[in-house]
Amino acid sequence: MKIIGHRWPSVAGLAAAGFQLATGVQPETVAITLTVAALCYLGAAALARPWVAWAGIAGGSAVVVVTEAAGFPWWAGVGAVALVLVGVGLVAGVPRPALTWQAVALVGYGGVAVTALLLAPRLGLMLGGIALAAHAAWDVVHYRRNQVVPRSLAEFCVLLDVPLGVGAIVVALVA
Repeated sequence: MKIIGHRWPSVAGLAAAGFQLATGVQPETVAITLTVAALCYLGAAALARPWVAWAGIAGGSAVVVVTEAAGFPWWAGVGAVALVLVGVGLVAGVPRPALTWQAVALVGYGGVAVTALLLAPRLGLMLGGIALAAHAAWDVVHYRRNQVVPRSLAEFCVLLDVPLGVGAIVVALVA
């Protein structure tokens, strides 16, 4: 039990991936997961506070819900928040390399996520799954460097991204 207590981020990541897979993984859920993950990293870099990445999970999810409730596509809200975060980071004078890399990552991963939604469902699910699994490499880099986000968040993300990404690919192939 002591090992599970120490590895709670891994357990939480696996549980989140398992829940999404058990409830029916769809291209949109994979795209949202990928984009909100990148937004969490950007928030932490823009505010120069690693703990913000954990708060970003709830915050990014709220952005998705509120944006859709207002009648706009969720990715528009994520994009608007990302622009605000970059602006805040620039005004606050946070380290530019971290802010730049996180903004580029959000544009890249978010762009792939939105592109996946424009494709046929199976192809979009496969592309989203590949991108989400690839995001795990980004998580590992941050875990090893212990920069931008807490190690616990990077660990959580690896154990969310890989199983959910691979699961999405499998579902796309066999559906």
